Amino acid sequence: DTPAEIYYKFEGNNTSGSHKLNSAAAQAYYAKAQGLDAVTTETGAGQWGTALAMAGAYFGVGVNVFMVKVSYEQKPFRRNVMEVYGASVTPSPSEKTAAGRSILAAHPNTDGSLGCAISEAVEAATTDRSGKTRYVLGSVLDQVVLHQSVIGLETKTALDKYGIKPDVIIGCAGGGSNLGGLIAPFVAEKLEGKSDVRLVAVE
Repeated sequence: DTPAEIYYKFEGNNTSGSHKLNSAAAQAYYAKAQGLDAVTTETGAGQWGTALAMAGAYFGVGVNVFMVKVSYEQKPFRRNVMEVYGASVTPSPSEKTAAGRSILAAHPNTDGSLGCAISEAVEAATTDRSGKTRYVLGSVLDQVVLHQSVIGLETKTALDKYGIKPDVIIGCAGGGSNLGGLIAPFVAEKLEGKSDVRLVAVE
């Protein structure tokens, strides 16, 4: 018994299970264009790692993923998908890096964390002797928000097509790229004084 209309932008129907392929494809493309052989990254639940593994396979760039240990153990399907696409997946913390060994020495029974996995992925890239490996990140950074603006552009195009002016836009906020991408075109309208839409970030 409410007059509210709720529209939901769903990004989970692709193999990676999320919006993250929008940025993974761009980053793998530029890695290839720069002449890199491989990229390293971290993943928590596995969506970013899966997206990057898919993109790396498409563009012919190797992918080394440090996956938070508890997720590595609890989500074997995600790990398997990454491996099917040719990525190397390591539970983090690991013995492969000085950071991983240090964390394990201090906390031998740790389940890992995104911070641990990031530390290992960055170290793996910066200590690669070939100079042909770089670390890439799936959220937070400016260029990732730019890649994810496709989410907001698709949303705005659909709403405009049906003459719908939203009163409130709600987006999830972890690292921020999904939220930033979703609200980008609506923020532009607010700044131009063309809209008073309320933007809500939900952790």
